[in-house]
Amino acid sequence: MTDDSVSRLSTVSDQLARAAGLGDHAAPTLIAVSKTHDADTIRPLLDAGHRVFGENRVQEAAAKWPALQEAYAGVELHLIGQLQSNKAADAVALFDVIHTVDRPSLIAALAEAMAKSGRRPDCFLQVNIGEEEQKGGCAIAEAPAMLEQARAAGLPIIGLMAIPPHGVDAAPYFALLAKMARDLGLTKLSMGMSDDYEVAAMLGASHVRVGSALFGARA
Repeated sequence: MTDDSVSRLSTVSDQLARAAGLGDHAAPTLIAVSKTHDADTIRPLLDAGHRVFGENRVQEAAAKWPALQEAYAGVELHLIGQLQSNKAADAVALFDVIHTVDRPSLIAALAEAMAKSGRRPDCFLQVNIGEEEQKGGCAIAEAPAMLEQARAAGLPIIGLMAIPPHGVDAAPYFALLAKMARDLGLTKLSMGMSDDYEVAAMLGASHVRVGSALFGARA
C-alpha cells in the first residue's frame, strides 16, 4: 500500500501540474479523498508529506482524524460530502474547509456555529451544475442570491463547487462553473475527481477531490 499510494500521488500531482499548465493555470490543490479508508491506509501519504485530505461524513472524520492530526502537523481537512444542518457545529469544529454550502438552513446553522466557536472555516457554495434532482447544490439561477445570503450571514465563501453528471463529458460543466465564479467575483473552483481531474485542472480548478486514483478502487 505504501509504495502504491505514494507512487500514485506522484503521478497524479505530475498530471495535474501538466494539465494546469496547458490551460495557463496554477496547479490545483490536491485533496486526497480518504473517506472509507482507515488510518493505516492514510498514513503512507502523510509520511510522504501530503497534508490535504477530504472526508464525506462528519462522524467518520471525527473518529479517525484527531489522532492523525496530533501525529502529523499541518493537516488540512476538507468536508466534501453533504452536510446536515444539525451537524454544522461539529463540522465547524473539525474541518478547515467546507465545500457543500447549498441552502439557507445550512447557511444559518454554519453562521451560528462559527459565531459561537470563533472558528471560521473557508466555504464553497455548491452548485447543482447538471440540474440533477438527486444531487446536492443550489440551482444555477439561485447561486447569486445564495452567495449574497451566505456573505450577509458572515460565511467566508471563497469559491464554487460542483459535481458534473456521471458518464458525460465534464468539460462544459467545468467551463460553466468557471464562468459563474468569474461573474460572481469568486476565485476558487472545487471541481474534478478521479475520472476527470486533468480536465478540471486545464479549465482552472483550484481544488480537485481525488480518491480512487490515489488509494485504488474501493472494494
